Amino acid sequence: MTSETRYASAVRDEVRTLPKPYHEAIEHWQRHNFPDYPKLAEEWDRFFPKDEPFCLCAKIAEDIPSEIEVGERKGEEKALAPRELPEEAAQHLLTAIKAQASTEFGSIQQHQGTLARAQEPQDHAWALRVMAEELRHGYQMVHLLTSADWSPVTNTKASDMVEEILSMQTGSHLLAAFNLEYDSFLDNVVFAAFIDRVGKYQLTMQKISAYKPYASSMPPMLREEAFHLAAGVIPLRRWVEAAARGDGYITMSDIQRATHKWFGRGLEMFGDERGGQTNVKFGLKDMANREAQDMYIDECQRMYDDLNERYVRARFPKLSRDDAEKAFARIKSGETVDGVGSEDLLRLPDRRFFRRRGEFAYQMVGTHGGAFTDVEKYIAHVLANLPEAYRASIDVKHWADLQRKVTRGETPLKEAINSMPRLARVGGGCPCAKSVRWVQESG
Repeated sequence: MTSETRYASAVRDEVRTLPKPYHEAIEHWQRHNFPDYPKLAEEWDRFFPKDEPFCLCAKIAEDIPSEIEVGERKGEEKALAPRELPEEAAQHLLTAIKAQASTEFGSIQQHQGTLARAQEPQDHAWALRVMAEELRHGYQMVHLLTSADWSPVTNTKASDMVEEILSMQTGSHLLAAFNLEYDSFLDNVVFAAFIDRVGKYQLTMQKISAYKPYASSMPPMLREEAFHLAAGVIPLRRWVEAAARGDGYITMSDIQRATHKWFGRGLEMFGDERGGQTNVKFGLKDMANREAQDMYIDECQRMYDDLNERYVRARFPKLSRDDAEKAFARIKSGETVDGVGSEDLLRLPDRRFFRRRGEFAYQMVGTHGGAFTDVEKYIAHVLANLPEAYRASIDVKHWADLQRKVTRGETPLKEAINSMPRLARVGGGCPCAKSVRWVQESG
């Protein structure tokens, strides 16, 4: 297996391209799942004039530590091939790579559905760039799958793993957050603010990986992930300020309901709050699940404090910045200031609200942390706090049906956690054929 190699000029990353069959497989996937991709080149110089042109390639960071940094084998040499890892560690790693690949391609499919609904040309261009970089991240994961021998831990050939990943559609991806369709461009933005933020944490935890090729893939992805967060936060700042002035199309209530849709799915991406120690033991991550999730919640709270403070400043434009900060502090503590109360600000829901996986799966806890005993009242509470279009989805109906069955003891909790709704568009990643051999092996 060969690859082209060169170096990026701005940062010392080694740049590789996949062998031709795999590279063409991803280009084939792009044409059918990301048809707007060519528009990025048309808009790049206008919106990103100081950045190097986009590269569909794998980027390998230099200067990665050679010794394992955490876990039972701390201080030993990092593995350069899967066979150099303990078998269980290699299995965990392979699962993580495939899941990561699924999320990258899955997010593109989600964004594509509402990309054209962006109100501003800049928002459209930024979303395009996010999607292209997610395509590159998926490419990066395929490089990890195809440039190493995984036979010590799987009988599945690399070509079959790639085909499986590229055949997934919204509804058949490995993580729930990537099986939800977007209802409007608001989802594109809130997803970037919350779900891509989880991605930042995962990549940060994994950049110490005991498998050096994986660790070397993280820094370039993290640099791009920073832009993805901006693609979520910057439009939100603009929208809350417009809402405060009364001249926006997106209300604080709209953003709040979208938060309720995505926040719990983001929390679940960390894995069960009680787990994650195995990855630390094997040196694959440097934090267990709850610790990382706690840090994520704190960061999301700081993001919303910033948005709320901007809302207050825009609502009271005659106040000095210091006085606006004081007004915000009073409102946040429960006071009402000149008609503005805490109910007018954005708020993260309780971490147990509307959860389907993890420690708090199917517990009946409201947005503010109150417990429910009547399942129908709880379902009504959740529905009242979700976006209207999302309430009409099969995903919400599936959750409500399971919530009733779990509460009544008709469905075991573990079975409910592992259940996914049956969506009409599952499998068959390419619309030009029912089954596609993405990679044709050479003689």
